[in-house]
Amino acid sequence: MKAVLCTHAGAPDDLVAADVPDPAPGPGQAVVDVAAAGLNFFDLLIVAGKYQFKPAFPFSPAAEFAGTVSAVGAGVTGLAAGDRVMGYCGWGAARERIAADAGTLVKLPAGLDFDRASGLSVTYGTSYYALKDRAGLKPGETLVVLGASGGVGLAAVELGKLIGARVIACASSDDKLDFARRHGADETVNYAREDLREALKRLGGERGIDVVYDPVGGPYAEAALRSLGWLGRFLVVGFAAGDIPKLPLNLVLLKSCDVLGVFWGAWIKREPDAHRANAADLVRWCADGKLSAHVHATYPLADAARALKDIADRKVLGKAVLRP
Repeated sequence: MKAVLCTHAGAPDDLVAADVPDPAPGPGQAVVDVAAAGLNFFDLLIVAGKYQFKPAFPFSPAAEFAGTVSAVGAGVTGLAAGDRVMGYCGWGAARERIAADAGTLVKLPAGLDFDRASGLSVTYGTSYYALKDRAGLKPGETLVVLGASGGVGLAAVELGKLIGARVIACASSDDKLDFARRHGADETVNYAREDLREALKRLGGERGIDVVYDPVGGPYAEAALRSLGWLGRFLVVGFAAGDIPKLPLNLVLLKSCDVLGVFWGAWIKREPDAHRANAADLVRWCADGKLSAHVHATYPLADAARALKDIADRKVLGKAVLRP
């Protein structure tokens, strides 16, 4: 079968296409014919050897996928050949077939296509876990989303609105903010043109912001933290800007606010039942049209490097999807 392989730490152009053996399901596993594989910003970091997970070479990028079960291993119940599923694997989905732990797979309703399903696990899973399980976002609260047009940012905008929050989308261009508005944002801030601290102070009013969702980091984190009101919550999701910010803890004290880490990949291993319950909500809402799971573009497997470079260049609004 065909696969895209990372043979050493490097850039997207260092990836190679190769023929590799077909997988066989081990005990507790299912083999899935991959119809679509979702790419994320952290795939760039894994390929560069700069992520917290460092798989042995060679490996395939792409942490999430959707497709059809073609075989199951010993001990697998509740899944059979022909079932349509989505799954999360950490890395390894940029290939035609993958063997995955059956417990990590989620069946898809008939109304949900593979392209959109392939982008649900990580981005919407992370955002739902962050907003629901970490921040406890409530209807009527104000949510600020940094990097609002990217994969996790768009998911946070849509889920925030679904929960009933007032959503302020922040991004680096008017086109990205228009995109966020089309997906439910109530207010927008262009932090390339406007001072983020002043804008959020104005939009937060006397009460301040209730929840900040930050997958960007860098220079925007402290400004967003300063916007929080009493008992606000700051969600640390990632560092797409490259720099890991150092937050002044006196602000945390004075606001009695919480700084909450969001490590979705570890949480799903520690609390698999809670993860499956969240995933069931997401696939149902997406099939019902309540979540867009917007696909920016699809790419053939051979164009994986181009897809990753589009993500690196901030061209992707929503998800980039490979089609093996």
